[in-house]
Amino acid sequence: MVLAILLSLFSCTQDYSVINSKEPETIVITETITETETVEVKVEVPVYVEVEVPVNEGVIWVDSFTQHMSVDGIDILWVIDRSGSMGIHNASLIAGVEAMIAALPTADWRLVMISADPRKSITSTEFPLVPGDDAEDAADMLATLTSAPYEEGFNSVYEYMVLNPYSSTWMRPEAGLLVVFVSDEDEQSTVEYPAVSDFMSWYQSQRMGSVFMASIINVEADYTLCDYPPNPMDVGDRYMEATSLLGGVVVDICDTDWSPGVTDATHSIEPVEEILLTHKAETDSIRVFINGSLNHDWVYSETYNTVYFTVLPAAGHLVEVGYRYIEPDTGE
Repeated sequence: MVLAILLSLFSCTQDYSVINSKEPETIVITETITETETVEVKVEVPVYVEVEVPVNEGVIWVDSFTQHMSVDGIDILWVIDRSGSMGIHNASLIAGVEAMIAALPTADWRLVMISADPRKSITSTEFPLVPGDDAEDAADMLATLTSAPYEEGFNSVYEYMVLNPYSSTWMRPEAGLLVVFVSDEDEQSTVEYPAVSDFMSWYQSQRMGSVFMASIINVEADYTLCDYPPNPMDVGDRYMEATSLLGGVVVDICDTDWSPGVTDATHSIEPVEEILLTHKAETDSIRVFINGSLNHDWVYSETYNTVYFTVLPAAGHLVEVGYRYIEPDTGE
């Protein structure tokens, strides 16, 4: 048993060799030493910090209008201030009425002149001018408007249309309505209509919304064509406010020719095909809504800052044009 173990031990394989038994045995041992050293190295690393930078994102604005109802004829009221100072405008007035008659369709219109004094308009029984009448007929009608001290144009329209029975003999519920105010003083129905919107609420409810307006009045001193600027209290601010709400025409009463403005007022009874925006719009921000629904039947002209409708909005529909505009930097 001992022998077998010894033989086994003597038969093991060596992992080195003896070259010469008489020489010293050399054993080569290789040792690898790894050292770790920490070295600081400066490296620039970009750091991003969120900073709020003020940006002028603009102001949201909405221009709107209600498309006119289908107009079956047009009834026209010229509401004229007959106070003493208005006498100098008689010739312009007749020329203005003549220009309107020429611009109107050849049929289906009726025109009456009434006083801006409601005490006069409520009793007026003038038969209207109709197609075929001329400037001489208009002068005859103007001559029936006697002197009257009150300048209450809004009240006069209401009194004539609602309280004067004669108006119903010629005014047609199905026809459009155009009112032209003529005065060298501001509108003074401040008891019945403290705010212009009070009158407009009633007026715009007439004829299913097919109502139009123009004003021939004193304008601000910076724009007047008068030889002498009007007294600020005589500027027709209330008339201008009402007219602008309907997109109507304002004519300077001192203009020597009312015809262009009156002609434009006549054309205003046609359906709206375009809308000039109040402010310069950011093009990509424009949105058009018709009765609350987004609409794409339009194009925008940056040159004219105007939206043109490729398909006309239907009668009675509310059209809203929303957009963003940049307010000028005043440096404040």
